[in-house]
Amino acid sequence: MKLRHPALLRAAGFCGAMFIRHWMSTLDHRIYFHDPSVDPANPEKHEPMIYIIWHEYLLAPLDVRTNCDMALLIGRHADADVLSYAIRLLGFDAVRGSSSRGGSSALRELIDAGRGCNLVITPDGPRGPRRQLAQGPVYLSSRLGIPIVCCTFGYDRPFRARSWDRFAVPRLFSRQRTIVGPPLRIPAGLDRAGIEHYRRHVERVMTRLTAEAEAWATSGRRLPGDSVAFRRCRPLRSARDRLALFVGGPHRSEAPTKTPRPSLQSEASTGRRETAGPGAALRASA
Repeated sequence: MKLRHPALLRAAGFCGAMFIRHWMSTLDHRIYFHDPSVDPANPEKHEPMIYIIWHEYLLAPLDVRTNCDMALLIGRHADADVLSYAIRLLGFDAVRGSSSRGGSSALRELIDAGRGCNLVITPDGPRGPRRQLAQGPVYLSSRLGIPIVCCTFGYDRPFRARSWDRFAVPRLFSRQRTIVGPPLRIPAGLDRAGIEHYRRHVERVMTRLTAEAEAWATSGRRLPGDSVAFRRCRPLRSARDRLALFVGGPHRSEAPTKTPRPSLQSEASTGRRETAGPGAALRASA
């Protein structure tokens, strides 16, 4: 049964947000950046980026880098209202659209408003096929001059749903590992053939980094230069703000006040960062 009443949508979103926050907080989560400049918590990062994640790992980023000016692109269908409530309570913004329809106007709205938000897209959603990248993110990157960043995840023996994407739910107190690739800059003014060429390139990067993240989670080993994934860039919403959001709904808020972000040194591992790492060869552009 679909939820239609606004109060039920808000209640479902609130319950979902609390479930995600407490469940994901039990995980042993480590992260590896090929290029620290793409970290949304990096105080020297000044340009928006398009972060792409596979749909099956949609839970993975919702408890890391919260309140970091991240906007999740979600569908326009009615069921997405619940997700919109939940992700706003978790410290993300929500943009209604899709990677194939309405995505360009949604991203332009963020940029024109001067909010400087990063966009998070599931390039194989909402219907699949699984782990097949749609052209939408590549088109947006080429059209707007915003780099693509591949964010890949792995869990240790997760539960898997019987859905088209085999949606992954991590076990309590298990390992989560995240590998974030370097920025992939797509040339401007690409025709259809050019968009397809870079689509295949980005898909190859996503496929390889995903395999490495999943192998890393299974092995339990450490990587040179990895770090503990801290949870947020700014304090979580106050209880009053969360109550106002619950009562008033996920309407577009005023532009967030920029506050100092934590230094990357707060999560860096001891010692000099080594340049070698998983998928180092992927630094090369297409």
